Amino acid sequence: MSDSGLPDGFADLDPFVADWALPTRAQRYEARLSKPYDDLVSFYDAVAPRAEEAIAYLNGLDINDLPDDAEKLLQLLYSMILVSYAVNVFKQNRIPDSGAAFFDMVAEPAV
Repeated sequence: MSDSGLPDGFADLDPFVADWALPTRAQRYEARLSKPYDDLVSFYDAVAPRAEEAIAYLNGLDINDLPDDAEKLLQLLYSMILVSYAVNVFKQNRIPDSGAAFFDMVAEPAV
């Protein structure tokens, strides 16, 4: 485990743990909206190239009994997915032309 609590081999992602290893979708979406767009791009550019390796690592574990370091890695992947829309599709933090509309999930995925 690295100093931030990520699994060994993922130390390069340590700088993103405090801001992006968040337990709920609502917290991840709030982070997406509250951070400068350039921070989203930096985060995405760091995590996306490591995503397949991270998924392969996580696939070797029991999803229902993840150790804390693996849980943080999974949360980084969830955040990367949420940020990917902003970076690759919208080119901004918010969904274009959505005004004040907001979708609030009432349940988290079971993991």
